[in-house]
Parts: sequence; structure tokens; C-alpha cells
Amino acid sequence: MRALALVLAFLIGLGTPALADDVATAQSVIRAQEQAFIRDDAAAAYSHAAPEIRQIFPQADIFMQMVRQGYAPVYRHKSFEFGEARSANGRIAQRVHIVDDNGEAWEAMYTLEQQPDGSLKITGCSLLESGTGGMTLTPSPAVAVPASAAAP
Repeated sequence: MRALALVLAFLIGLGTPALADDVATAQSVIRAQEQAFIRDDAAAAYSHAAPEIRQIFPQADIFMQMVRQGYAPVYRHKSFEFGEARSANGRIAQRVHIVDDNGEAWEAMYTLEQQPDGSLKITGCSLLESGTGGMTLTPSPAVAVPASAAAP
């Protein structure tokens, strides 16, 4: 019985590094895009967008304009910290805690999907304002990503 428990614990443990690796990779993609926003590097920021996002915003400058208008806390902020993440079937949902330049607290939910070349690309970002007693959804064009790209 102990041997079976040890084998099960070992097999379960094998799945954990893959999840940790997926989440670490997703966080590095999100962080790279965040840093590109800070540098106003439209091409670099756009390079992390999934094909579905690129169809909606066919040029890097159009994409950056959408981010500036619809995602101001993501574009400019005082803090940007990763929270809970989930991974399933090549898709990852990553929560990010943000404090914007005005000191307002926000929650972002990034979704990423593994691409045919094995890379992870950002398929969407939902932004919620928090810290005022309730949560208010901030609508944005990127939420209109097709359901096939949605996170689990």
C-alpha cells in the first residue's frame, strides 16, 4: 500500500513541474509585453499577441492605441504583480494585481494559448477595477476575442 502511495505521489509530482513551467513561461510572456508597453515599443508588445488579436488589430500602432485607451492601468502603472494561475490543454489564465498611476487597484485576467510553433501568445485580457468596495468591469475591444481562444 505504501509503495502504491509513493508511486502515485511521484506521478502527481511529475505533473507539477509542467504546470510550473507553463505558468513561468506565461508570466515571462506577460512581463515581456508589460515591459514593451513601458518602453512604448509597439512592435515588441504586439509580438506577444495571439493571431486572433492580430486579426482584430492588424497593425502594432492600432494595437497600442487600443491598449492606451482601453487598458491604461496595464499600459502605465505603479505595480504589476502576478497572482493565481491555471493551466489546461495548452491554455493558461493568469491573474495580475495592478496599481495604476493614480493609486487605484485593478485585477487583470490574462489568457494565453499555446501556438502551433509551441510558443505562448496572449489571447485576451479582462480588466476589473477593485478597491472601491466592489468590482467594476472595464469594457475593452480585446474582450471580443473568439470563444475558441478563451481560457478554460
